[in-house]
Amino acid sequence: MNRKAISLLSGGLDSTLATKLILEQGFDVVGLHFTSPFSNRKEREEGLQAIKTASELGIRLIIRDKGAEYIEVVQNPKHGYGKNMNPCIDCRIFMLRKAREIMIEEGASFIVTGEVLGQRPMSQRRDTIQLIETASGLEALIVRPLSAKHFLPTVPEREEIIDRERLLDIAGRSRAVQYNLAATYNLKEFSCPGGGCLLTDPIFSNKLRDLFANDKGFATKDIELLSIGRHFRLSIDTKLVIGRNKGENERLESMWSSAYVLFSPVGFNGPSGILKGASDKTIISHVANIIGYYGKNNASTITVESNNGTLKRHIIDKADIMPERFRI
Repeated sequence: MNRKAISLLSGGLDSTLATKLILEQGFDVVGLHFTSPFSNRKEREEGLQAIKTASELGIRLIIRDKGAEYIEVVQNPKHGYGKNMNPCIDCRIFMLRKAREIMIEEGASFIVTGEVLGQRPMSQRRDTIQLIETASGLEALIVRPLSAKHFLPTVPEREEIIDRERLLDIAGRSRAVQYNLAATYNLKEFSCPGGGCLLTDPIFSNKLRDLFANDKGFATKDIELLSIGRHFRLSIDTKLVIGRNKGENERLESMWSSAYVLFSPVGFNGPSGILKGASDKTIISHVANIIGYYGKNNASTITVESNNGTLKRHIIDKADIMPERFRI
């Protein structure tokens, strides 16, 4: 067993400290960060915190996208969901299996994680931690520096490659010890705990359930669209997304492709929209009236422009519809 490790680096406080504790013992540590369309918008827009964290720690960072294989895990998690659409146990198994592959590729000997016993109710209980470790094929090869003394020694500890006495015994949900450690090490580049995974958000999860149930041919872009705007199910196979503000209108317009129909208001200020599915007269009437409802249109007709590769203008009679009946 050598002195090289792969550390799962989210960019959060716990994984940052876990990595630092192993670096303090003179190990060659390579950071590993996974991305997915279920990461929160702030992370996608402002850049990966993990990149800044790795730079501060002075380590190389490998970034891997979880890909379509992970979306299948989210659709059919063997161990079920948490409160929303978060398959935390299966997600952890998935990442650790991928980490094991990279560990072998990199010639490393063990994996480092920022897990703290009892911190997360689904994936960081003692029984689920053992289940995850066994299922990932990494038994006794996952070092958890923050909670190591609550577990049996791992292989690198038993072989005295790691000094177990320099590892910690943190447990529970409080992060007071972690914040004190960050101050001691003068660490600045880490994100605040919580809120990173959209699958834990009930509103996002409701939209995702609708997508899985009604769009069997969905693409990654359809998942990315779930975190933008207001969503309306106009028919079983047709969905509309409209922006809530100028920024979201611009994002929708930038994400548009010919697989969708882009709708824009004409002659009044209102939201832009992306439609996927049928675009017959009834659907176009619904789209125009929803855009008119959320826009500043006081006329008896609503004019919108559609673009599916060809621009077309539609003048639609204003109807007394309540968009909320279509709202996802």
